[in-house]
Amino acid sequence: MYYKKLKDKTVKCLICPRNCVIENGERGFCKSRENKKGKLFSLVYAAPCSVNVDPIEKKPLFHFLPGTKAFSIGTTGCNLRCKFCQNWQISQAMPEDIPFIELSPEKVVEEAIDNGCKSIAYTYTEPAVFFEYVLDIAKFARKKGIKNIIVSNGFVNQEPLKELCKYIDAANIDLKSFSDEFYKRITKGWLKPVLESLKTIKKQGVWLEVTNMIIPKLNDDMDMIKRMCLWIKEQLGEETPLHFSRFHPDYLLRDSPPTEKNVLLKAVEIAREEGLKYVYIGNILTEDGEKTKCAKCGKVVVDRGMFSLVENKLKDGKCGCGEEIEGVWE
Repeated sequence: MYYKKLKDKTVKCLICPRNCVIENGERGFCKSRENKKGKLFSLVYAAPCSVNVDPIEKKPLFHFLPGTKAFSIGTTGCNLRCKFCQNWQISQAMPEDIPFIELSPEKVVEEAIDNGCKSIAYTYTEPAVFFEYVLDIAKFARKKGIKNIIVSNGFVNQEPLKELCKYIDAANIDLKSFSDEFYKRITKGWLKPVLESLKTIKKQGVWLEVTNMIIPKLNDDMDMIKRMCLWIKEQLGEETPLHFSRFHPDYLLRDSPPTEKNVLLKAVEIAREEGLKYVYIGNILTEDGEKTKCAKCGKVVVDRGMFSLVENKLKDGKCGCGEEIEGVWE
């Protein structure tokens, strides 16, 4: 789906902003889409290399069906080259180099139901590179009453994104920085399409949460974080949950130190000062980093610990004081 035939059996992929022009026999930047005699094929359809049953809190989604399980799948390939990738072993791999499991869309939904999962999460790598697989699963899942979730970098073109949003119930988008220079240097992508994706997902009525991993000396400038938080409030709404995630050395940034707790706490303070109602800390244990508090009375309404539910005190999506807590709770 979403490609254009050019001259001499060359094609142009239209899934993501790279718009790769691919000659016959070659692959796109993501390594997962190949031109075969003038037709663009997915090399990862029905071939996930990572399949797990995860708590929804691990996605992370904190305002979407807390305490439930998500049947989580991912294939090889990605349309970014993040130097800090936590799943680089599969995101940067060729499909033929990684063992996979044959799972048809129908079988994915069947496995989700059999494992007591309320949702299917397209995650681990970038769902845009296995777009057709995601779409077919999501359509079938919806018929069976199973919710669909994308955990994505947001680096996708508007037309396929809008098509996907018809069947997606929740999304966590990784806003890696509010700096275009960071995107170009550290991820080999660029910022603007990600911001457009965030706005589109919100406008399409998909429940949206945002993650920002803070990396020492690369995207930890507090003025930039302040501008990012203000943009989120103005463009996505004060109710949009923001997760600040701790970096740990990996892939091409193994010599960088992990994020210090005080940096994450400062980022949370700034986000709340800018008017965001729900701000969290991930990948490190803190006293309140994973707790959802009522914006009116300040009481803890959803308690969590290391990406698992401890207690949900909400009744019909409301705090005991009567304040509505935005989210999808059942």
